[in-house]
Order: sequence, then structure tokens, then C-alpha cells
Amino acid sequence: MAPTATEGNGSEAHIGASRKAAVGTPPALPKFASKEKEREFLKFRLAQAFRIFGKLGYDEGVAGHITVRDSIRPDCFWVNPFGKHFSLIQPSDLILVDHHGKVQAEESGPNKLLNTAAFMIHSAIHAARPDVNCAAHSHSVYGRAFSTFGRHLDMITQDSCAFYQDHGVYDQYGGVVLNEDEGAHIVKALGDKKAVILQNHGILVASDTIEATVHFFIALEKSCQVQLLADAAAAGHGKEAGHHQRTQTPR
Repeated sequence: MAPTATEGNGSEAHIGASRKAAVGTPPALPKFASKEKEREFLKFRLAQAFRIFGKLGYDEGVAGHITVRDSIRPDCFWVNPFGKHFSLIQPSDLILVDHHGKVQAEESGPNKLLNTAAFMIHSAIHAARPDVNCAAHSHSVYGRAFSTFGRHLDMITQDSCAFYQDHGVYDQYGGVVLNEDEGAHIVKALGDKKAVILQNHGILVASDTIEATVHFFIALEKSCQVQLLADAAAAGHGKEAGHHQRTQTPR
């Protein structure tokens, strides 16, 4: 059974321009009777996020991870155990890790094997960006394919404009992320944005909630797919997709 929560006020961070796109009161973020209840809820939602990623085919062997900052210990985050398929993850499987890579054994699931790359990337993001509560990275097909170009998305559709001046590019691929320096480089490329394209690697999204991170990850993956399709179709006609509005000016 899903953990319960009471409704709170809507988040201004998520409303933005959507005030003009809908009529009525925006959905409210939940409030909790205790930090323990909030932790339970976050673990449940994180497990759901993994199930969604699994259903959408964002898994690739043991690669990929989503993390959420712990409500009780903000210097720790919950992450999937190494080797567990996205589609099988339950809240009880998640492991709690501090920013130094130490697994909190008493609070973690039975499989306490930590993906080194997950720690190196996500610990750096959570430490550098206190505004980020959730970060997601996987080797999804279209994000990975588009990442090989090492460039920003072109603003060729209404949907891709969600990432206008709000995504970075990391074009110095250093292999599997097994050291702190590579994690720091990725954080620098992300900057204060919500997404970064990792050349020859894939895509990463970071935001203040699990729901927003999942939404924007799916949106970015689809934007990469549309970009690839549009470029391929345009090349067949000797043209350039959306040539009059292709670029964005990096911040």
C-alpha cells in the first residue's frame, strides 16, 4: 500500500508559465506528519520512478541510476542497488548512501552493493546543488544516440523549448565514472541547469522532486528522438531541420 500524506500548497517552482496554460488550482505537494513518513513516501515514489524507467526501456544492463535526497539525513541519498533491474525495484530494495560513499547498512535493503558510477556522479550533484533533491541518469537509446554529437539540442519544437538555455553539454568523455574528478566535471557541465547531455554516454536530469525529474528526463529523451528524426528527414531532402531557429545561446 502506498504511504499516505496530506495535501499542502502548490510549488511555485513547478508552476511557472503553466499558470497561463491551465485554469484552476494547481496540484498541491504533500505534507507529512513526520520526517519518517516523508522518507517512506520518497522511497515509494523512487521505486515507482524506477518502474516507469523499466517500462519505457531506459535500462541497459547494470547502467543507470536515480537518487533522492533523504528527508531525515540530507547528507545522504537513496539509490538503486547494483544489478537490480529497474522493473523489479521495491522501496525495501533501496540503499542509503552518504556523500562519502558509505552505505548505511541498517537502513538499506538486502543488496548493499553500490554502483560506483552512481555514487561518483550523484554524490557530487547532491553536494554541489542543495536545490536538487532528485537526479536521474540512464543509458536510454535516443539520449545516448544524440549524445554522440556532443552538442545542445536545437529548439525545433515546442517541447524542446523546455530546455532552452536550461541544459548543458559535457563533451570530455572520460570513460566509466569511477573517480571523483569525472563526477566534478559533470557537475560543472550541469551548472545551475536542470539537465546535461553527456557525450558518448547519455543524458542526466536533476530537479527538486522525483516527479519533476522523471517528467523532464522523459521529455529530454523524446526531444533527442525528435531531433534525430528531424535531422535524418531533413538530410534526405538536402535541408536542415528548423534552420531558422536551431541554436540556443548557452548561459
